[in-house]
Amino acid sequence: MAPESRRVSRYTLSAEAALAALLVLGPVALGGAAHWGSWPLSALAGLAAVLAVVGARRQGETPRIPFLAAPLVGGVLLCALQLVPLPPVLLGWVSPEAAALRADVLVPLGLTGFRPVSLEPSATWRELAKHGAYLLTFLAAAQVCRARASRKRLLSVLAFTGAAVAAVGLGHALFNVETLFGLRAYVHARPPLVTPFGNPNHLAGFLGLAATVAVGLALSKPSRSSAWPFAMAALLSGAGVLLSLSRAGIVFFVFGQVLLAAWLSKQRREARTPAKPSWGRGAAVLLGLLATLSVGAYLAADQLWAEARTADSVESLRHGKVEPWPIMARAARAFPVLGMGRGAFEAAFPRYQTEANPNTFTHPENAVLQVATEWGVPGLLLLALGVWGFVGLVRREGHGPVELAVLSGVAALALHNLFDFSLELPACAVAVAVVLGAVARPRESERLFARSTRTHRIPSGPALALAAALTAVMLVALVPGRRRMEDAEALLAQRVSARAPRAEVRALGLSLIDVHPTDYLLYRLVAMASVGDGVEGAKDALAFVNHVLYLRPLDAPAHRVVARALLHLGRREQAFLEYRLAHEGGDARVLLSEAMPRARTPGELATLTSEAPGQATEMAQALLGVPERRALGLDWLAWAREHFEGRPEATALWMQEVRGRLAQGELEAAEAACVEVERRAPDALATHLLRADVWRAQGKLKEALQSLESLAKRFPQDVELAFTLAARQQEVGLTRRSRDTLAAVAPFLTSLQQRARLLSLEADCFEREGLLARALEQRRSVAGLVPGPENHFAVARLQELLSRYDAAARSVHEGLRLMPPGGSRRAEVEAWAVRLESRERARVDTRRRELLEDPNAREHEPSSGRSQAVSDSPAP
Repeated sequence: MAPESRRVSRYTLSAEAALAALLVLGPVALGGAAHWGSWPLSALAGLAAVLAVVGARRQGETPRIPFLAAPLVGGVLLCALQLVPLPPVLLGWVSPEAAALRADVLVPLGLTGFRPVSLEPSATWRELAKHGAYLLTFLAAAQVCRARASRKRLLSVLAFTGAAVAAVGLGHALFNVETLFGLRAYVHARPPLVTPFGNPNHLAGFLGLAATVAVGLALSKPSRSSAWPFAMAALLSGAGVLLSLSRAGIVFFVFGQVLLAAWLSKQRREARTPAKPSWGRGAAVLLGLLATLSVGAYLAADQLWAEARTADSVESLRHGKVEPWPIMARAARAFPVLGMGRGAFEAAFPRYQTEANPNTFTHPENAVLQVATEWGVPGLLLLALGVWGFVGLVRREGHGPVELAVLSGVAALALHNLFDFSLELPACAVAVAVVLGAVARPRESERLFARSTRTHRIPSGPALALAAALTAVMLVALVPGRRRMEDAEALLAQRVSARAPRAEVRALGLSLIDVHPTDYLLYRLVAMASVGDGVEGAKDALAFVNHVLYLRPLDAPAHRVVARALLHLGRREQAFLEYRLAHEGGDARVLLSEAMPRARTPGELATLTSEAPGQATEMAQALLGVPERRALGLDWLAWAREHFEGRPEATALWMQEVRGRLAQGELEAAEAACVEVERRAPDALATHLLRADVWRAQGKLKEALQSLESLAKRFPQDVELAFTLAARQQEVGLTRRSRDTLAAVAPFLTSLQQRARLLSLEADCFEREGLLARALEQRRSVAGLVPGPENHFAVARLQELLSRYDAAARSVHEGLRLMPPGGSRRAEVEAWAVRLESRERARVDTRRRELLEDPNAREHEPSSGRSQAVSDSPAP
């Protein structure tokens, strides 16, 4: 009697339940990304394997190991080898890069112990546990799925889990909920479909596999009534793939369906006596795919079209995920023997990143490069062995629709991982292990065909001992694996922010660096804590920053720390060069916020000046905008104009010269500079505006106004020109003409800021005309459009002029709420609020006394007087 017809042991059923729990655990644990998921993953996988072996013994079966388990066993062994501490000589032979890290970085810091091959051992410990779990899951599934009913139930769990995940996403979209179950918000991701998967590519990979398995289950059912639940599950999961907007996920999902249809059609042609229902299976798959695409297009046609337009060429793909591949391949070539350590890519890759990129590469997003960098040549051999085993599984005879669906889904997911890394997370990896175990299960009908069996017997006793031992190893591995880089960084950053003593920060930093030797951020944090602690602290900071630049040559913040240290050591020229390197490396704020305020001479400013287009002009604006720095800025401008002569920046710098001279009141120099600008750019609108400013400074208001009015006729849609003209018209008392200018340009406004500025200018006009109520209305609209302290203070000023002291005080407090704490300006505003509240109390007291003296005065009080205090808040 075949095993599939025997009574299944309760231990086998318990193993089946553990495998089902593993399939559900992945999506529940945020697609496997949740840190806590490693413990139940290891425990459930070990429990399933042990129970499966015990169940096999109770059923009189001998456990077998499919050939496809060989690469999984090799992965576990490689992870274990990467964690063995090696003496320096042997480490230098196995991994020269790891030996160089030890000699050049760790030994100078006093960390002289033996080091493993892995550059991030804690991550490799976690990967050891994960790969052990995948191996035991696969073996348990291969044993449990020898029973047809168990096999069908496990695959059904995957199919309906995928449908449930898609239903969760559709429910969130239906009710317009952007947080997971209204509780968890994704901080670093904005998935189009809100599900436990934060990454839409991972969601598409999981749902694509679940949908394909559901299609196979539907085709295997003898009646339509029993097939409909699986067909609907496939439709729901397939629609979820489309709504994820993952371009690669959609492409490879369609590929998987087409591949399944092709295999079913081929099987029908080759069958001598095909079953009656089989004639339309391939067509049914294609019709199901068409229905899925139709539903997805109906639900999200606009989003799908917008996403498709962003991938209209191979060039967009090349600049997306393919462009970093050569750099990653060079990193892989540096670790040919055993790789950089499984899971160590995020920590170790910055050492080999030769092009600046604001993003952190946690994975290569290519399965081949992932294996090559983290496992080296042995990993590539294991990958080839896995592909060979998969091909052998495809060529195995006797596949039904379910087996073909599994193979199609796994093939599509594997190809998808040439552009993604969903198999790096347990949700998809466990699903693949279970479904492949279901297909690779030993079959009693193949005992006479050794060539096609591809399984190896193992006695129950040793099998049980190996399963229990590997389970113990996995759980033990999770103990050192619990130490994560992000936790170490957060702990050290907290100490640095709390300004802990340098010695304490240094000691903590060294202990964390010993665990995470390639985490450049730990070295930088220690340097930041040391840089302000005198000369010795600056020297220590330089030593740590050198290690940062060894581990991440393009680290811009490290150059900022170097600059601070060099300033403490009195090496100012080198310090400002480091500030410039920090800016050019991507630290956009360092130049204006820190470097320029510390510059004392034009030479130091010249050292800071970048060759990037527009940077010199931005520096000039910042320097000339501060009265105390204006003279220094003008001196630097003389050098900058000569340095950038012949480039587009030269004319812009001459314009800044004019504005700087005007701000200094040096009208003759401003006139000469303006003449130079007119020579260089005679027809530019900015040149004419500059000439008008010069005339205005010289007292030629009529000429300036005429020039602006003629320009407004030539450029009727230029909003900034209209604003300038309206302000100048107000200065000479032409308020009505100013409002006409603003009305003419109103249709061309493109932002809330422009709308707010127009309303502010209109308010100025009404205020000049004495129409304070209308001016107040405009100011309140401005405060509603662009909330800010000054806008609320402008409202308060007009309310005070209208004797609305209570409303004015509220507006002042609203502005205070938006002001930064501290400063003399805040103290003045608080005193203003107190003064307004005092005047309001005095007014109320005066009115109360009047009413007490003349009770009949209440009857003569105008009703409009009470309506003014109904609402003085800014209009929306």
